[in-house]
Amino acid sequence: MSSAFSYDEAFSRNLGWFTEAEQARLRRSTVAIAGLGGVGGAHLLTLARLGIGRFRIADFDTFGVHNFNRQVGAMMSTVDRPKIEVLAEQARDINPEADITCFPEGVSPEQPDAFLQGCDVYVDGLDFFAFSARRATFAACHRLGIPAVTAAPLGMGTGLLVFSPRGMSFEDYFQLEGHDETEQALRFLVGLAPAGLHRPYLVEPWRIDLAARKGPSTMIGCNLCAGVAAAETVKLLLGRGEVRAAPWALQFDAYRNRMVRTWRPGGNRHPLQKLILALGRRQLLKQLQPHRPGDTENARD
Repeated sequence: MSSAFSYDEAFSRNLGWFTEAEQARLRRSTVAIAGLGGVGGAHLLTLARLGIGRFRIADFDTFGVHNFNRQVGAMMSTVDRPKIEVLAEQARDINPEADITCFPEGVSPEQPDAFLQGCDVYVDGLDFFAFSARRATFAACHRLGIPAVTAAPLGMGTGLLVFSPRGMSFEDYFQLEGHDETEQALRFLVGLAPAGLHRPYLVEPWRIDLAARKGPSTMIGCNLCAGVAAAETVKLLLGRGEVRAAPWALQFDAYRNRMVRTWRPGGNRHPLQKLILALGRRQLLKQLQPHRPGDTENARD
């Protein structure tokens, strides 16, 4: 089938939004994506359909039935298969000419530079709790001069942050150094979505289990993540369109039909962020109390 493939024909409907020269530039561009689960897989396939020609992808996990609600590569035919193998196949099915370099052992927190070598933009798809790998990868992007995009699925919406190598770093913004994993999770969540648009309709907060590293999610959020992250990636690759890097953040919530752009100089050191973190810790203590599944009134407290 690859003999019948034509790059120009496959991505001709992009033209108009992109010029022919810009589409050719996307074809020559390299995007690195670490993590191919809920958001990472959607990132890869969305960018592949935009005609990005080169990818460096990393993931060590396999698909399970519990991934079906939100991961584009998860289906009965892929259960127990490596995520990186499945998603690489799907991306090549879209563009057989795509140059995809795979890192099936994931991103090493000790050596992220090898994964990022030669890439133009990094798009974060790591698991929410992969703090060591995430911090190391974003630090390497800042050091190597690579812009980095992260979009988090929050309920039925997305939070978006872009880190410019000329601006505020990931660590400067989130302030994770020296904190335990629970506090890092709280700081990461609050930093991703200072506006907190998703919080009012979380009907069962006790479903968030930090100890088990799991929480509620929707495909709605993952699809929105892929769209906003791809748009920022295209702007970075083509050098046109406004990109507001951290401490600017954006949250869009489809359930509430609201979008908020926030500016937090100092990141989580900002006085308002400190207040939100304090409130978050109090709420977290409530959630850690035992709940009965039928105790809806307490769950909504």
